[in-house]
Amino acid sequence: MPAPRMRVCHGEQRFGRFADTFLIMRLPEPLAPLRHRRFALMWFGAFVSNIGTWMETVGVGILVTETTGQATWTGVVAAAGFVPAAVLGPVGGALADRLERKKLLLITTTIQTSLAALLTVLAATGSPSPIVVTLIVFASGCASAIGFPTYQSVLPDLVPPEDLVGAIALSSAQWNLGRVIGPAIAGLVIGFGGYAWAFGINTISFAAVFVAIAALTLPASHHDGSSIIKSIKTGIDYTRRDAGLRSVIIFMVVNTFLAAPFIALVPAMAIKVFDGGAGATSLLTTAQGMGAVVMALSLGALASRFGSRRTLMGVLWAVPFTLMAYALAPTLWVSAIAIFAVGLVYLGALSSFMSIGQMRAPAQVRGRVMSLLTMSLGALYPLGAIMQGALADHFGLRTITLLAGASMLLSLAMLRLFRPGLEAALDAPIEPYESQVNL
Repeated sequence: MPAPRMRVCHGEQRFGRFADTFLIMRLPEPLAPLRHRRFALMWFGAFVSNIGTWMETVGVGILVTETTGQATWTGVVAAAGFVPAAVLGPVGGALADRLERKKLLLITTTIQTSLAALLTVLAATGSPSPIVVTLIVFASGCASAIGFPTYQSVLPDLVPPEDLVGAIALSSAQWNLGRVIGPAIAGLVIGFGGYAWAFGINTISFAAVFVAIAALTLPASHHDGSSIIKSIKTGIDYTRRDAGLRSVIIFMVVNTFLAAPFIALVPAMAIKVFDGGAGATSLLTTAQGMGAVVMALSLGALASRFGSRRTLMGVLWAVPFTLMAYALAPTLWVSAIAIFAVGLVYLGALSSFMSIGQMRAPAQVRGRVMSLLTMSLGALYPLGAIMQGALADHFGLRTITLLAGASMLLSLAMLRLFRPGLEAALDAPIEPYESQVNL
């Protein structure tokens, strides 16, 4: 006979408590945020979906390149997915602070799932035109730009403050792991099954996100009845008035514009400098991603020991030195070691920016503050990549990468000399929300 329902439920509850205790006892410190069930679900769902997203990204790039025979279209499609973050980020942040965040995540995820399914059907029934593919990627990028500030703003609700830095670092780790695993799987799937299979797997991968969102219980939004435009302005005003957030923005601008383009130019380094191909590109991409993963597993412990400010400034000052070493690497394998170091400290800086921003931003404006950081990344990364790529065509990629590292080092030195208060402001007391913004 089956056991009575009540006894089964109690058994499940006892097992759940035992499992939670087991996780707390056995998980190593870098994985401490995964002790929290809701964060663990969100992390796993995002990881699975991110693998699918990278499969689609690689598949779309190969598809339009083979269809048109022009590298220009590859760049256009890549920009179509990235540009919306720079334009719609503040809108997404305002919506994250005025609407129910769980519903907003469900809506944006549903839109992305539908667009992935549409691309799958088009690829299965024929070869979609580059224009259609670009429009689908752009629409998906818009949904992501709206949803990403919401995802960032709910992290502090999923873990206690002492685990927030580690949670952000683990979120960056899953992104970089997906960036390594997704393209590798995409190559196999496209080779054996075609583009529709790769796009279809991405569509199915969103199921993990829906499961994670369904388990969320979030506090109510803090909408004060103001318009979208006023809400965006309030977020900008708060960020401008908080000394710590101003410092984060300034340091992030320097890091994103001068250092971040190395990510986009990895294929050029592999092919033009080392006369490699897909294998060399994969080696450098994997090395960079693994460096980021190592830092992600270490950042929480570093921040706990040295504090967020000292950790940020330590990795930030290391970025230009590792970037110059990468530029001067004499062989492909030495370059892989160097880019491992670049990926390690760059991820440390980026995650530190995000964690300090989330810790300093009150719940009322957290979505808007995080959207400004996302907008900075979305605007300056492609701009820097385009400029450095164009200069590299004339002066050589080694030279431009070396100059980028030297320029970042000089910028940090000048900021320390002429704006010595910027670093100290990262630890400045956080003023109450009401005292900084007139509601």
